[in-house]
Amino acid sequence: PSPTTAAAQAGSASPTPDPTATRGTVDIHVYVDYLSPGAGDFERANAKQLATWVDEDAAAVTYHPVALLTANSNGTKYSLRAASAAACVASLQPDAFYAFNHALLIDQPKQDTDGKTDKQLVDLAVSDGVKDAKGMQGCVDDGTYDSWVKDVTQRAVDGPLPGSKKVALSGAPT
Repeated sequence: PSPTTAAAQAGSASPTPDPTATRGTVDIHVYVDYLSPGAGDFERANAKQLATWVDEDAAAVTYHPVALLTANSNGTKYSLRAASAAACVASLQPDAFYAFNHALLIDQPKQDTDGKTDKQLVDLAVSDGVKDAKGMQGCVDDGTYDSWVKDVTQRAVDGPLPGSKKVALSGAPT
């Protein structure tokens, strides 16, 4: 027990001290597959609160694009392409990433459809703040981050997830 608790138990009349607020940043890591309905639901339900916490310096939010559902888009590999496009945005225009991430998650294609085309992904990135449309187009067309997304996904599935008590990624969102 704390000294205050011990004194109270002993019958002392000393007042309980006021609680002291402690400030600190909580690290929140969100693993998303842009084809996962659950990831879209999570974003719609939590984006505003997460943004508030970030604005108040109460939390740091890191999104980890993964491609668990690559096979669920009629052969177009939408999950992989969208995660790779998110990495392109993070690389080319980091300050546009959250807007692009949000747009991908709130306007998701359904599983077992083709998903957005590469051109639509590029257009969305540009509308969300990427200034280098040509660089974005080249990054998406070349699949610049495809192997990175595959590696990140495999590491997350194999586990353990960094900074988490969860052993491995088994679904998105996590």
